[in-house]
Amino acid sequence: MTALRNVPDLPALEAVVTAAQTGSMGAAAERLGVSQQAVSARIRTAESLLGVAIFQRSPRGVELTPAGQLVVTWAHEILVAATALETGVAGLRVDGRETTRVAASNTVAECLLPGWAGQLRAQHPEARLRAHPGNSEQVLAAITAGGVDLGFVECPTVPRTVASRTVAHDSLVVVVAPDHPWTRRRRGITRAELAATPLVVREQGSGTRQTLEKAVPELVDPLLELPSTAAVRTVVLTTGAPSVLSSLAVQNDVAAGRLVRVDLVDVAMPRALRAVWNPNQRPRGLAADLLGIALASRS
Repeated sequence: MTALRNVPDLPALEAVVTAAQTGSMGAAAERLGVSQQAVSARIRTAESLLGVAIFQRSPRGVELTPAGQLVVTWAHEILVAATALETGVAGLRVDGRETTRVAASNTVAECLLPGWAGQLRAQHPEARLRAHPGNSEQVLAAITAGGVDLGFVECPTVPRTVASRTVAHDSLVVVVAPDHPWTRRRRGITRAELAATPLVVREQGSGTRQTLEKAVPELVDPLLELPSTAAVRTVVLTTGAPSVLSSLAVQNDVAAGRLVRVDLVDVAMPRALRAVWNPNQRPRGLAADLLGIALASRS
């Protein structure tokens, strides 16, 4: 493979994604723990290497260009892959310490698994957790293939070939930018209006997409289809385009006023988040302890 001379390094990509999420260089610098000048320099380097303008700058902050919207989506995917690589390699350096392999769908991986993993580490300081992020379809495939000890999915149903327990509940909600016309609807929107609107959505195979299409099967073609909840949320935050996401995934943005939840007047999309495992290989050791923590955390 030839050298990728025009691809920014990970710190530059991280600066781009963080600035897009926060809307300003200063806020990105604070989140990353570096100076504003460092963030600005990393973004300029990324723009120079890629040969496109990622942001439009103004006294109010930064706003993504059309090209920048695509760059942020791709950059996020690279950062997710880099995190998976780092986690996987760390799992190879276990020095005989007990390790458990867990596959988790996006909502669980982003919103719930970090807290559960922290509790597990408190109980077993020398333990190692190898997390494999993916969508629900990929998690079920990993369980079936025996590649992981425990999985977490968010799809409407699970096949009879796996054992499962419900560990949490959430619901899918419609979210938009604060200036979107839907925010002025006192009674919210109807299922028909949602179905007729091109949305930013998760990819086929994700539990979020399966639940949405089961509740609103007449959806028009999506505006944009992305491979992770974080990528969808980033596009909604930066473009204002409507989406349907987990209530867990957007709760902080809604509380902070960065996103607005729009009521659906004639349809609801509650769902169960489940732990899954091979019925012939019931979780043991760390996997069983992690399952116990997840079950104990149910509200």
